[in-house]
Amino acid sequence: MPDLLLELRSEEIPARMQRKAAGDLRKMLTDGLVEAGLTYEAAREYWTPRRLALDIRGLTARSKDIREEIKGPSTTAPEQAVQGFLRKAGLSSIAEAHVHSDPKKGDFYVAHISKPGRAAQEIIAELVPGIIKSFPWPKSMRWGPASAKPGSLRWVRPLQSIVCTFGPETEEPVVVDFEIDGIRAGNVTYGHRFHAPGPIAVRRFDDYVAKLEAAKVVLDADRRKEIILHDARNIAFANGLDLVEDEGLLEEVSGLVEWPVVLMGEFEQDFLTIPGEVIRLTIRANQKCFVARPQGAGEDLSNRFILVANIEASDGGMEIAYGNGKVVRARLSDALYFWKTDQADLPDLDQLGGSAAKFGLDLKKPLDQRMARLDHLNVTFHAKLGTQGQRVERIKRLAQELAPIVGADSALVARAAVLAKADLQTEVVGEFPELQGAMGRKYALLQGEHASVAAAAEEHYKPQGPSDRVPTDPVSVAVALADKLDTLTGFWAIDEKPTGSKDPFALRRAALGVVRTLIENRIRLALTSVFAKVFANFKGGADQSFDLLAFFHDRLKVYLRDQGARYDLIDAVITPQSDDLLQIVRRVEALGSLLDTEEGKNLLAGTKRAANILAAEEKKKTLIAETVEPALFREDAEKKLYAAVNRAEKEAGQAIQNEDFSGAMLALSVLREPVDSFFEGVLVNDEDQAVRANRLALLARIRAATDQVADFSKIVG
Repeated sequence: MPDLLLELRSEEIPARMQRKAAGDLRKMLTDGLVEAGLTYEAAREYWTPRRLALDIRGLTARSKDIREEIKGPSTTAPEQAVQGFLRKAGLSSIAEAHVHSDPKKGDFYVAHISKPGRAAQEIIAELVPGIIKSFPWPKSMRWGPASAKPGSLRWVRPLQSIVCTFGPETEEPVVVDFEIDGIRAGNVTYGHRFHAPGPIAVRRFDDYVAKLEAAKVVLDADRRKEIILHDARNIAFANGLDLVEDEGLLEEVSGLVEWPVVLMGEFEQDFLTIPGEVIRLTIRANQKCFVARPQGAGEDLSNRFILVANIEASDGGMEIAYGNGKVVRARLSDALYFWKTDQADLPDLDQLGGSAAKFGLDLKKPLDQRMARLDHLNVTFHAKLGTQGQRVERIKRLAQELAPIVGADSALVARAAVLAKADLQTEVVGEFPELQGAMGRKYALLQGEHASVAAAAEEHYKPQGPSDRVPTDPVSVAVALADKLDTLTGFWAIDEKPTGSKDPFALRRAALGVVRTLIENRIRLALTSVFAKVFANFKGGADQSFDLLAFFHDRLKVYLRDQGARYDLIDAVITPQSDDLLQIVRRVEALGSLLDTEEGKNLLAGTKRAANILAAEEKKKTLIAETVEPALFREDAEKKLYAAVNRAEKEAGQAIQNEDFSGAMLALSVLREPVDSFFEGVLVNDEDQAVRANRLALLARIRAATDQVADFSKIVG
């Protein structure tokens, strides 16, 4: 079967766009081919800085002939319905339709549609220009004289050539002929911009890859990443160093080069007085280079860095490495200035006394000065939620209330909350916002703060994603919870909630952070009481505690499902009022353990049977006694079940009071045998109305006993 090769070659595509663009191209083209009636065996996308390519194998040479019938309205239908049918069927008049008869419905119109198959080349030549014109680049441009015309081609960077060949392995492939804005598809591409700038005629994918490789272009991005990582590790090792690996940077750099050449540069040892994170970010952000550390030196960095060039230089890359070193040194000079400036007094120190008094700050300390300035400048957190200074005050109050709950020292918590946002006013964080928190910790330690206070400056932002760890130091936990809860209640108070896929303030992440922090640290916290206190801080805002709690329930469900918990067990234990997330988790765990046993499975079946009978009778408004009357029992099974329910209800209730949910499940498990015996030997719908009402009341007692721990009706099985 024929194979299709497509290449769209352009000026350099931004690295961050390449992987998604190649995937979009594959999806758009394969979807279009399938919709047109073609099938294919495999499709894979490739990309380099200057090209997107597709290799589609086993594509059918022709679409199938289509014969179908489209049923229309009755022959007596109004004209509007007939016209709609004609449009749907693609008929020009009703005379082109056929009339069919149905014994019940009478005569109706039918369109017999016959569409002959089309050659794959014709379909491809029609599809590709449309895909190019409608391609979903985040940003695109027009260029050249044609750009002045309305509707001219837009692409991420000027599109230079198109390769499109089609044919089976055993034959010479043909060029699929089409043109878009003066660029005609052909079989000619170009290799590396400097090493092989001349034209290269290609036939099919294997030939294309081999010729590009010979022209100093590695087409496969994952292979470029492997080359870079392998060579970077080797050059580091050869110099007594370990590469500091960075997957994000590796992905980006692989999108900057077509022929990766790994080199090593260096900078002066004096710059190593700058924190390693700052050095790494400076070199990464400005030069897209990797850093290294001496072998066995822990976290300390080396004054060497590793860069990836896109050319094999005649001098072995010495000039390239030297040029990169000059830029790195200039950037590190800036970073060193920022680092030293952050440890010096602020020029407006004499204006910060009021803010210092408000927060109990020591203006002899650099980080305290930065917090005072943050408040003094009235830096806005959100137009409707006040300034950063006001927010810090709220976080401090809430963190101190949470301190005894999480086992933290209240004085340390207050100090940590006050300093947690201070690094937002530092020069380093101004240059590298991603270092907020990390720099707060460093500066706090430099001015002699307690280790827990310094840790909280960094850890109160955690967790920042599903793979990030949660804070465990009690001081960090208190400030982290206060920070996230203040954010969530604030945005709920002003009705700025996440909608659909939009969550500009990362509120889902904040809520999941609270969930994980509470559960992974095994902390009991009544959320609704916290919400009520925090909502009171926002004058004019509505108390939306109930709605916010439901949002937390959704985040908890996401978390528990990711941990492998069954969705039905979560639904069975959560009620709209459940505000202790750790208790919910314990109930789910205990319920899962019960249902893993034979007793649990049989109890579930019996309980659901009882619930179904009750639901059916309640729907029919059958009389159900308010209480169970033992004098009306006729069978031993009734008596045994009644005694078992009384005992289980009492023991389960006591266990729940003691928060022993496993014990509560164990207490309920003894109902398994008497419930089974009851349904085997007792007819619930007895002819005697009083007996029937009494037996239904007994079933209601079973439901009430199990409802203490979970709504068994929501459990699948």
